[in-house]
Amino acid sequence: MKKIVVMVAVVISAIACNKTPDAKEFKTAYIDTQKLMEDYTEAKELDEKYKTKGEVMGRELEVAAKKLKAEMDGFQKNAMAKGQMWAQQKGSELQQREQQLGYAQQAMLQQLQQESGKELDTIVKQVKAFIKDYGKQKGYDYIYGTGDAATILYSKDSYDITGEVTKALNEKYESKAKKSDSKEETKKEDKK
Repeated sequence: MKKIVVMVAVVISAIACNKTPDAKEFKTAYIDTQKLMEDYTEAKELDEKYKTKGEVMGRELEVAAKKLKAEMDGFQKNAMAKGQMWAQQKGSELQQREQQLGYAQQAMLQQLQQESGKELDTIVKQVKAFIKDYGKQKGYDYIYGTGDAATILYSKDSYDITGEVTKALNEKYESKAKKSDSKEETKKEDKK
């Protein structure tokens, strides 16, 4: 009995292998998005711009940090000579200035990240638009992305099911919201 089942399975497999499906061939390609951004001139210039801007802003903080360090070194030498009251007051002042310097450094880094992030987002949008136009011109059905973010960068509009999925999700959300509203109304009526 086992032999018959195995033979039937082998025969079905052989017949299935001989059939070729009538599937349309798709023209696809991929782009290493990380390498693209590393090699893209505008992205390199943006990186260099913010590296330079960070160095300039960093030098200002470095000067203030050196001045503070010198005062802290002097504080340790003068602490014994000027007394405990002076040492506590001066120590508190130096500690506060050190903290302010740390905040200034964090603010600088945050400012640089925000500014560069906005410009980088603009570049990414431009690159995606270019890839989409390129894909259309070259007749690609799909262009895949690899690297940091593996995504589909271009596909024919006929393959886009975003609207259908969004509609289904919205319908699900609305029905869920209606159910929760009706449950709340039922609870209110029960309390009366």
